[in-house]
Amino acid sequence: MPLNILIIDDEAYNIRSLSELLKMEGYHTDSALNGAEGIKKIDENTYDCILCDYKMAGKDGMEVLEYAVKEKPETPFVMMSGHGNIQTAVEAIKKGAYNYLEKPLDMNRLFVTLKNATEKKNLTTEAKQLKKQLSKGSAIVGESEAILEVMRDIDKVAPIDARVLITGENGVGKELVARRIHELSNRRQKTIIEVNCAAIPAELIESELFGHEKGAFTGADKQYIGKFEQAHGSTLFLDEIGDMSLNAQAKMLRALQENKITRVGGTKDIAVDVRIIAATNKNLQAEAAAQRFRLDLYHRLSVVPIKVPSLNDRRSDIPLLALHFLTKIASDLKQPDKQLAPEALTMLQNKNWGGNIRELRNAIERLIILADNATISAKDVEKYVLSLD
Repeated sequence: MPLNILIIDDEAYNIRSLSELLKMEGYHTDSALNGAEGIKKIDENTYDCILCDYKMAGKDGMEVLEYAVKEKPETPFVMMSGHGNIQTAVEAIKKGAYNYLEKPLDMNRLFVTLKNATEKKNLTTEAKQLKKQLSKGSAIVGESEAILEVMRDIDKVAPIDARVLITGENGVGKELVARRIHELSNRRQKTIIEVNCAAIPAELIESELFGHEKGAFTGADKQYIGKFEQAHGSTLFLDEIGDMSLNAQAKMLRALQENKITRVGGTKDIAVDVRIIAATNKNLQAEAAAQRFRLDLYHRLSVVPIKVPSLNDRRSDIPLLALHFLTKIASDLKQPDKQLAPEALTMLQNKNWGGNIRELRNAIERLIILADNATISAKDVEKYVLSLD
């Protein structure tokens, strides 16, 4: 995907010429002709970097900088000025600007600044994602024999680079199992890379997985490094792999057999060191019999199969899961702590959980928000959970 740059300058000519140069280098640009419009764009959109003129009528560059640092601190902000001095540059950096560039712009310096700024943003985003993953934890809550068996399998397979195929119904927590395997593996120093194969259109899945070269297809304005290369030395989690197109499956098979990939539109083989963990809610053997999934790929993926039980098969874990969600969700929503009356808990244990743990979590969140009292009653469960079945 091309990087998205916001240019804020009260001279239309400056915006037009800078935008044309950036587009020639494969960037996508957006623009604002004054500080107020720039603040509105920052508020409504996500950018990879902001280039802002210092001296503008109305809200000047410093005011825009202060807003951007407060509201979008992860977005690098580069101040530009033809009227600046050392004091102005120092002030901008102190207030959070990534860099300060004098006009007329040295384009080589600008492109180096953009490259470094966007790489820093990507590293910051990756660190936040890793922190988020660790904070949400990949703790698997439960003491039932069914879930304990899954955890024993995780402990056995995690230190070994064997491929794992995780199966189970929607909402059982297959992604938690994948993250837990990664966190206990020898690759845990690097972030696990996750791909939801069902969420990516069939015509884009190959580009997403293997990357593409500039000009490989319409819209490929610059080279893209795919998930396989991003996961080099780490783990690639392919969720909903049963929804992958047959064409992409063929390329996937080659990657697993040879530990090499070729970017779309490229001719060069690229060696990759990736551990594959896949997950699906489908019976891949039945899919293979119906010629919707390659049987040879299935055998490559399912070196170690792990089946995650449904919530209906581990009802004894519902009290622990409910308590876990009550505490976590109340904290996330900054709501007072609540508890479940014994009768309410019994009703939850007896309910048919077709949506599994995901459905239980949503039900608990609904009860925290809508139940009036600190103790969630059976009447609350009837009204806000059972009545929706």
